[in-house]
Amino acid sequence: MNRSSGVLMPLSSLPSPYGIGTMGKSAYEFVDFLKAGGQRYWQLLPLVPPGAGNSPYSSFSTFAGNPYFIDLDLLTKYKLLKAKEIDEIGWGDDPEKVDYDTVAQKREPLLRLAFKRGWDSLSNEIDSFRKENRWVENYALYMAIKEYFDMLPWTEWPEEDIRMHRDNALRYWSERLRDEVNFHIFLQYLFYFQWQKLQEYAHKQGVKFIGDIPIYVALDSADVWSEPHFFQLDEKNVPKAVAGVPPDPFTADGQLWGNPLYNWDAMERDGFGWWIRRIEGAQKLYDVIRIDHFRGFESYWSVPYGETTAKNGTWRPGPGMKLVGVLTSWFHDLDFIAEDLGYVTEGVRRLVQDSGMPGMKILEFAFDAHGDSDYLPHCISYNSVCYLGTHDNNTVLGWLKDTGKRDRDFAAQYMHITEDEGWCWGMIRTGMTTCADLFVVQMQDLLELGPEARMNTPGVPTGNWRWRMLPGAASKELAKKLQLYTRTYRRTY
Repeated sequence: MNRSSGVLMPLSSLPSPYGIGTMGKSAYEFVDFLKAGGQRYWQLLPLVPPGAGNSPYSSFSTFAGNPYFIDLDLLTKYKLLKAKEIDEIGWGDDPEKVDYDTVAQKREPLLRLAFKRGWDSLSNEIDSFRKENRWVENYALYMAIKEYFDMLPWTEWPEEDIRMHRDNALRYWSERLRDEVNFHIFLQYLFYFQWQKLQEYAHKQGVKFIGDIPIYVALDSADVWSEPHFFQLDEKNVPKAVAGVPPDPFTADGQLWGNPLYNWDAMERDGFGWWIRRIEGAQKLYDVIRIDHFRGFESYWSVPYGETTAKNGTWRPGPGMKLVGVLTSWFHDLDFIAEDLGYVTEGVRRLVQDSGMPGMKILEFAFDAHGDSDYLPHCISYNSVCYLGTHDNNTVLGWLKDTGKRDRDFAAQYMHITEDEGWCWGMIRTGMTTCADLFVVQMQDLLELGPEARMNTPGVPTGNWRWRMLPGAASKELAKKLQLYTRTYRRTY
């Protein structure tokens, strides 16, 4: 990875008339903004359908695309919808927040109308898509059954045969719910078609995509339902233990994520084929893949199923280089980023080093007036990625409000923050100057927004993932300013 920079901007946060960002006009305009600003990378949050709490890190599938991101205006160009049909709908009146309930309620009738008009006429293209994406059959059946059972988790489906993914039940439900299965296949075809067009445009402009894949998948997902033997489940497919992180100075109870843990022995016996298929799917979307919670490959926090907090968990050994080596050798032409944050031990450091992947450095974690931090800019080395903060952190101005006076004074002195430049751009300048191969800034910090624009607060189950950028905010003037900083510190493409 050459010296460069990029912007972290969730697709959902783009402006659009329809309640949420999409792969339409605003996405193409954002690519133009990145090019004008001298940026080489657009970093995204997972593009999967959101699960509990509207989180893209807890999805019904690790392969599927989020139907909310299908652009409705583009569907009018395919003659699958009419502009009048879209314009008649009220999409909400807050351009700065996603209203997920409204988006889901208003979009579904339009997407079903597009399905009715397009299924037969696009049959050849859809058949090709199905052959190239075998996962879509299982996912579409899962979603059709889930909707039939009023969106209950598959672990609570009332009929045992389909709950246990038995062949006779799969055949029965595939036939019974054929139209619904086809509807979900159609949505995935539309998503991938629109994404491919956006990706082609971005690549022509010299912009690549960084995608994020969570280390774990949700229990309520097509992935676990269809291949339970790769997870730590009992004979009735109930988890034996679940994922989380241990207590720390900020969270006395730790964080209980609740994801099923992998059966690493079974995965190793299969040659880690499940992970190879997962990365192959992500490679169709992204040019660089950031592996969330990479430290879980070295060792993971295992919490007995049924616990209400993460306090009573234990550390268990992960697959280490047995898996990581398979991924880096199998995908030798794909760049990875190791999210090595959290409780980092010598073993985790060694795994990151042995993997060859760049780790992450967060400037919001750097400035402790009482001691040295590995994240201080002068400590940041090559083969790393520097961020001001990630989607789990506050904005710079929000971080500033939460930071004590001594640490704030130390940071101001270290980075030579001036009133004219301000904290956001002073930290952007500082990150740009480091030796990190890649520097990434959240769009909220380019816009100098406060804590109201924070994307996610870990441990808070509701109210996250909602921030949206106002139309016109990614202006030519802002791109020109970003280009100046990027060029000054030799990060232009």
